[in-house]
Amino acid sequence: MRGGFIFLSVLLCSTFHVSFSLIVDGLVPNGNFELGPKPTDINGTVVLGKYAIPKWETSGFVEYIKSGQKQGDMLLVVPEGAFAVRLGNEASVKQRIKVTKGMYYAISFSYARTCAQDESLNISVAPDYGVLPVQTLYSSNGWDTYAWAFKALYDPVEFVLHNPGVEEDPACGPLVDSVAIRTLYPPRANNKNLVKNPSFEEGPYVFPNTSWGVLIPPNIEDDHSPLPGWMVESLKAVKYIDAEHFSVPHGRRAVELVAGKESAIAQIVRTIPGKIYTLSFSVGDASNSCEGSMIVEAFAGRDTIKVPYESKGKGGFKRAVLKFVAVSTRTRIMFLSTFYTMRSDDLASLCGPVLDDVTLLSLRKP
Repeated sequence: MRGGFIFLSVLLCSTFHVSFSLIVDGLVPNGNFELGPKPTDINGTVVLGKYAIPKWETSGFVEYIKSGQKQGDMLLVVPEGAFAVRLGNEASVKQRIKVTKGMYYAISFSYARTCAQDESLNISVAPDYGVLPVQTLYSSNGWDTYAWAFKALYDPVEFVLHNPGVEEDPACGPLVDSVAIRTLYPPRANNKNLVKNPSFEEGPYVFPNTSWGVLIPPNIEDDHSPLPGWMVESLKAVKYIDAEHFSVPHGRRAVELVAGKESAIAQIVRTIPGKIYTLSFSVGDASNSCEGSMIVEAFAGRDTIKVPYESKGKGGFKRAVLKFVAVSTRTRIMFLSTFYTMRSDDLASLCGPVLDDVTLLSLRKP
């Protein structure tokens, strides 16, 4: 059975009660915020009391937002269900979750910017934390889903989403919805493929009712990556996509390089100096109206190749091979997209070539 965790129902001192819940790779308890505050615990949209939202603890100026609510001339949309929360200046939501100490987990959550242009979100599970730059919108509907990973050093752990912004309007902050968790099982390289997680099958939770994929944030190292084995070595995110909503060359998952040369993914592999290797991979399109001339650049140590792909935006892929001689015991392989591309159906959503099925093999002994 794939990783999950149980909230045990206990009665302590006849006053403290933790409800009985079972989580298996999906929403945390009330992760979509559909269970809202009691009428006495909310004033308009403002949440009163840190335990007003069931299963969550809030701090600072937190609003409970209903889909279709207006902010000036802007209509606030909720990606799943009818409700979300908005985090004002220095506001946060947090939840304690039962995990297995020593295991790796990825948190996925949906986010929308409401008014600030230069926004970020702090996400933390002690002692790990990250600052996600979320000012770039990758989808035209205003919502993106991000993933962030951690190693559980304690049981249980406290997961926190915090808005560090300092806006003139204290209520001007991001909307957050659909918080989920998935257990990660870091894959290993083997003699059939020196690349870890070569087809990106191991990764964060993808919400089944959304069609925009999951963003792996920039500057993510491989020790706690939501995409085990891989690093995002760029200023922009890469997109994790699934076969249920996109065209995927191999298996159930792949990566879309959505931000040109600012969207790069890399891995350090073990090699033997002087030995010849072949790096093969698939380049295609996600069948998401991402049309035009694309080029994926692949790097292996000192060698590189540019792979052109003419996309009609309706799916398809081709294989490419880069042959190189290793010059050290560690070789960095990296992939990026040469061009920025926008979807032809809305001219607002960033898109790009799909990368999948990466294979590294040695040709002969040194």
